[in-house]
Amino acid sequence: MIVDDAVVARSMMTRWIDAEPDMMIAASLRSGREALDRLEATDPDVVLLDVNMPELDGIAALPLLLRQKRDLVVIMVSTLTRRSAELSLRALALGATDYIPKPETTYEAMTSAEFRRELIDKIRNLGRKRLVTREVAPPLVPDEPARQKPAAPQRAEEHAARHLEQGQVRLRPFAVAVPRALLIGSSTGGPQALSTIIQKLPAAIDRAPLLITQHMPPTFTTVLAEHLSRVSGRGAHEAEHDEPVLAGGVYVAPGGRHMRVVRDGERVKIALGDDPPINFCKPSVDPLFASAAQIWGPGTLALVLTGMGSDGTGGAAAIVEAGGSVIAQDEATSVVWGMPRSAAQAGLCSAVLPVGQIAGKILSLLAGSRS
Repeated sequence: MIVDDAVVARSMMTRWIDAEPDMMIAASLRSGREALDRLEATDPDVVLLDVNMPELDGIAALPLLLRQKRDLVVIMVSTLTRRSAELSLRALALGATDYIPKPETTYEAMTSAEFRRELIDKIRNLGRKRLVTREVAPPLVPDEPARQKPAAPQRAEEHAARHLEQGQVRLRPFAVAVPRALLIGSSTGGPQALSTIIQKLPAAIDRAPLLITQHMPPTFTTVLAEHLSRVSGRGAHEAEHDEPVLAGGVYVAPGGRHMRVVRDGERVKIALGDDPPINFCKPSVDPLFASAAQIWGPGTLALVLTGMGSDGTGGAAAIVEAGGSVIAQDEATSVVWGMPRSAAQAGLCSAVLPVGQIAGKILSLLAGSRS
């Protein structure tokens, strides 16, 4: 279902989706009110929901849509403005599955191969996960909502263990060295996962700098950094070129720039680059991970969180080569188990954990534990 008040945008996305053999349009509508009225009759798997619309906008319509259909995949569509970025991140907290920024002009949107690729990839990956989850999920009991509880944490560990037994994931021992720097790479579902982890890490951040590459465009990374600053109680900010990397700092790669670390005498500094996208991403996780491995070696601890694709696997290999350690988010708590699966199945990880258990593991490793 496409919900957008701009008829040209609806027509454009309809053409793109209709051209895909595994997708079809359930409805093309101009307001959140129409989406609510047509939801039951059209029964879509995925809704593309514009943030700004007359009558009932995307933020107001989102919780009402999810109330009608709890497992609905909602992808917010918004322009590259600060207000849209703030609303998109707010929508994630309200239950949206993901967001996609669209170019500011109709011409830019129609001619952007990157926007079309990202839109189709997100619909396909997020829609596919919903269908798989629906097929394996137990039936709901409408009269007894209290019985529908979240999975116990140990179930996710058991799931990772089954992969291990089947030879799909081979875990490595953690490095002997205590971590000197913490790195995170994330994409689809990343803002929610980052908030969950970072709010439990102030003590760890005080001991080791935290550097984050989240797949996001400009402006969106600014808003994300401000949010993480509030969540962590530490000075999270968009990294600046040549600024020193210090314990207690949280550095977020700016949208549209690759972030690396370089040594300058006794100091470590941020190096921002405008080189081409890597793994279709800019910023990409690989440059950060690979450069950190050269600086901190065995003292490098990296997290590969939820996201599509395989970005981060090459950088994780560099970290392991340098003697450092990598932790991947597990499948059960990932919005899309693409990036973490790639790193885990490449044999690069020392643990595959539910998102709620990752902060505890980091604190344990900083305390000297290797188990």
